[in-house]
Amino acid sequence: MAEKAVNYTAEQTAAMVSDYKAGVAVETIAETMGKTVRSVVAKLSREKVYVAKTYVSKTGEKPVKKDVHADAIGAVLNLTESETESLTKANKTALVKIFAALASSKPV
Repeated sequence: MAEKAVNYTAEQTAAMVSDYKAGVAVETIAETMGKTVRSVVAKLSREKVYVAKTYVSKTGEKPVKKDVHADAIGAVLNLTESETESLTKANKTALVKIFAALASSKPV
């Protein structure tokens, strides 16, 4: 059986890990080593040092799913589970506006 080719030497791995921990961008490390970004990310993940980027919305906030907005509206209006579930079919922007209006309104 043929011996497996080593993709990264121990020295390359150590250099990659220390660069990453020092704040060097993955893209820069990949370019320097002549590897793809995916390869470098995979190796850093195997070395348990890679931290995936957290997704943020266009406004820079952590995204909130429509279900969360629908559940909040359902709780304010004392809706049943099926009524709350039907809210999830609405546009997310509309749900956000409805919840904001409910949150700022005064009880009748």
